[in-house]
Amino acid sequence: MVTIRQIRTDDAERLQTAHERLSPESRYRRFMSSKPHLSTADTRYLVDIDGFDHYALVATHPDDGGDAEAIVAVARFVRIASDPETAEFAIVVGDLYQRQGLATSLMSALAAAAAERGVLRFRAEIFSDNVAITRLMEALAVGEPRCRRLGSICEVEIDLPARPGEPVEVEIGLPAPEMIAGCAGS
Repeated sequence: MVTIRQIRTDDAERLQTAHERLSPESRYRRFMSSKPHLSTADTRYLVDIDGFDHYALVATHPDDGGDAEAIVAVARFVRIASDPETAEFAIVVGDLYQRQGLATSLMSALAAAAAERGVLRFRAEIFSDNVAITRLMEALAVGEPRCRRLGSICEVEIDLPARPGEPVEVEIGLPAPEMIAGCAGS
């Protein structure tokens, strides 16, 4: 069973481990550059959130030992200061957990948290060929996603539903083939 919860400051080491477990392609698609490791500063930024303008959820799964929890996915939004009703979002799902509905559950919960905090729109820069995140955004959007192409990158913006979310636990199946479900932004 995968559990979705808000990220905590004590998740720093788990987040670094999760990042190292990602395939190079998943890391590249998430950060839009080669990023083999998260620096201490990166990690601090990613776990030290205020819960309002910077909000993040993690999906955890019991580690091999069964006692500890491992982070298997992360979704976050950061409010855009010049447009407080819009937030940049990012999501990355561990390779073994992709294509099982986890990204959909995470994004639904993230959208609900955003709506509760006055965010009406999500924006992200994604690779134009990232079919998985494009479909995810289309499913989440109220109305049609807006896309501005910038070469191999597309800046996408969607309007969010104004409804509370409920997902806290997600049943997952067996590991799926590698498929990228990451996007840019922090």
